[in-house]
Amino acid sequence: MDEVKVIEIKKSIFDDNDRDADALRSELKKRGVFLLNLMSSPGSGKTTTLIRTIKLLKDKIRVAVMEADIDSDVDARKIKAATGIQSIQLHTGGMCHLDAEMTRQGMDNLALDGVDLVILENVGNLVCPAEFDTGAVRNAMILSVPEGDDKPLKYPLMFSICDVVVVNKIDVMPYFDFDLEKCREGVLMRNPKARLIPICAKSGEGVDAFAEWILGEVAAWKA
Repeated sequence: MDEVKVIEIKKSIFDDNDRDADALRSELKKRGVFLLNLMSSPGSGKTTTLIRTIKLLKDKIRVAVMEADIDSDVDARKIKAATGIQSIQLHTGGMCHLDAEMTRQGMDNLALDGVDLVILENVGNLVCPAEFDTGAVRNAMILSVPEGDDKPLKYPLMFSICDVVVVNKIDVMPYFDFDLEKCREGVLMRNPKARLIPICAKSGEGVDAFAEWILGEVAAWKA
């Protein structure tokens, strides 16, 4: 029987992206700019949470936002109208994630002089965005109560790379079979260092804790 040729793939397809991400982080460190990558499913309340959070931050630090979507500029317009801060829209051309080079292109179109924090609202998806290092200093995600408390078990990579998990829509917790402590256990199983912050973006409950976490991370990065 003829032998088949076996090819060993020794280079990860993510190697180039990882190098680009490290280079971007290094450049941002020199400029004193903190990049936060915010991820979630569609409909989790990312934009509403961002608006609430930015209103708490913008008198303390200078913030800019990059909104990523397959199409439209709805979210960028919402952010700018509600907060007045610098906001741009990134179209991914059908791709369900951003990588480091795409993030860099967005950063190149921001006026970064004097900016302390750039928040990247990634494409709504719990799979693809988790696979690509964007060059962000920290990763955050929003899990909404209607999605269920079992998501850390079903999407392990997303929860393992996130430094903070914001549980949104806690006001409807009585109407859904959602166990906050069970969710916390699942998150910590994936990432023992992750922080879980329950909020209601609609009312603003708990959002101050998320804002304070961001301020602490930005201060530590600049130091």
